[in-house]
Amino acid sequence: MNMNLGSTIKLVRKKRGYTQSQLADRADISVSHLCLLERGKRDPSLSTIEAISNALSIPVSVLIFLAADNEQITELTENQIEELTRNIMGIIDGASRQKSLF
Repeated sequence: MNMNLGSTIKLVRKKRGYTQSQLADRADISVSHLCLLERGKRDPSLSTIEAISNALSIPVSVLIFLAADNEQITELTENQIEELTRNIMGIIDGASRQKSLF
């Protein structure tokens, strides 16, 4: 499975306004491990994905969806995927500005 999980974690982290150190602390992982994940140098375990999702206040399923390649989502058209992604990122942006949970 080809996913962009690391870059998605980084994108959502930045949208939430967290530094790597802040997210690592919230997820109870090391900053160096988070750095490697974000750069795609390490694959996270399921428990690490759950910890990061919880720290970012988004469901694991949303994080996985955002990281998926469009070719992996065969039930939707590319336009539907793009619109859904924009809507999700808009919700994350809005929640970050309001300091509320997803």
